[in-house]
Amino acid sequence: MGGKKREHAKEKTKLHPRSKHRSRYDFTALISSCPDLKPFVHLNKYKDLSINFFDAKAVKMLNTALLLHHYNLEFWDIPSDYLCPPIPGRADYIHNVADVLYRDKPEMLVGGIVKNNKITCLDIGVGANCIYPIIGTTEYGWKFVGSDIDKNAITAATKIISENSSLKTNVEIRLQPSSRDFFKGIIKEGEFFDLTICNPPFHGSLEEAERGTKRKLKNLKGENKIKPELNFGGKSNELWYEGGEIKFVKDMIYQSRQYKESCMWFSTLVSKESNLEIIHKLLERIEAKEVGTLPMGQGNKVSRVVIWTFLSKEKQKAWQEKKW
Repeated sequence: MGGKKREHAKEKTKLHPRSKHRSRYDFTALISSCPDLKPFVHLNKYKDLSINFFDAKAVKMLNTALLLHHYNLEFWDIPSDYLCPPIPGRADYIHNVADVLYRDKPEMLVGGIVKNNKITCLDIGVGANCIYPIIGTTEYGWKFVGSDIDKNAITAATKIISENSSLKTNVEIRLQPSSRDFFKGIIKEGEFFDLTICNPPFHGSLEEAERGTKRKLKNLKGENKIKPELNFGGKSNELWYEGGEIKFVKDMIYQSRQYKESCMWFSTLVSKESNLEIIHKLLERIEAKEVGTLPMGQGNKVSRVVIWTFLSKEKQKAWQEKKW
């Protein structure tokens, strides 16, 4: 028996005002842009068009449709066992750090975004999906370098770039030879980045990742599944890091000091609010000039981006005048 049709908010107000995803999914339009999505779309018990968000193939196809429809891609695909991230949350990261990047040039965001291909962003852990470069290039015209330690992820991301004319001259993928380095081996001598971004591994081990997924599924479905199913996929280096998110971020912060003249702003997603105090104290200890926390909300989930710089406001202004 079907449920009563629900009334939905017309706009997802927790998402960034410039987000393309504030409205509910328009499955008719998405199918028009990506016909392969159609077999996965059905009426749910509330008489709304939807997909089965516990079906990894359906989630991957929805992501494909969103990228083709909203970001003018011609091709997007990832290996079946790699992370398939939720697009709205990734877009919010880009929009929020853009607000910081353009805070002294607000005219570039008013009355339509002024795209600037002189701005270069480093995506640490670009993954097979290449999501951040896709969004940042399409929305703001930024150039990107994406790094990763996984050769297969590098191959998949490189194929996405080569198959999309909008990305070919704007995104470069580099293999990080060391699993413990973030900037060394990637930033070349004399190279400068306006921004670095990162989506750290959330868990400290495979076992922790599986426990977290099992708990999430139980909460959502009211079932105690014996074997967790990661509906968004993910390889080990994408999901966990020895010491977890806090160790990963602390290692990145310490290493960022060595490149304080090569990057204007560093940033990272921080999923666990309890990690913020430790992160801010560390940034204060290593004498970051400015530190900020940018809150983000998607539905019931709350996340945030921590952003920092070692450049004074005067040096930031000089940087922009010289580089932009």
